[in-house]
Amino acid sequence: MTDVIDPPRFDTKVVVVLAADLAAWQELNVTAFLMSGIATSADGLVGEPYRDADGTTYLPMLRQPVIVLTGDSDALSRARAKAAARDDVALAIYTRELFGTSHDAANRAAVAAVTASDLDLVGIAVRGPRNVVDRVVKGATFHE
Repeated sequence: MTDVIDPPRFDTKVVVVLAADLAAWQELNVTAFLMSGIATSADGLVGEPYRDADGTTYLPMLRQPVIVLTGDSDALSRARAKAAARDDVALAIYTRELFGTSHDAANRAAVAAVTASDLDLVGIAVRGPRNVVDRVVKGATFHE
């Protein structure tokens, strides 16, 4: 019998908010890219490597759960603006233009060509204090 471990309560929350009009492949692509940004946003977010009973080692993953929500373009823009205005929230963005680029430099150039208020957001990811993140993403709903 294995010991039951009480799940930790994290001081921070990680949330991805996706545009409601994305195709399934786009939702997965955007989520993967956004989470790569969150995973690198602070030390200690990634746990230890995994190891199976045969001794095969696997890469470590984020230590805490990720909540995936959806929202319209206004909800994404509001959440981005609220997150960007705070020093205690890590923010990653993905714009519609990035579906047409093929490498990191082109991605950064596509974002740099547009003012913050005009970004055509299809996804954001945020990490920060639980209550702050809840206020940042207010209006977004659980992904179905």
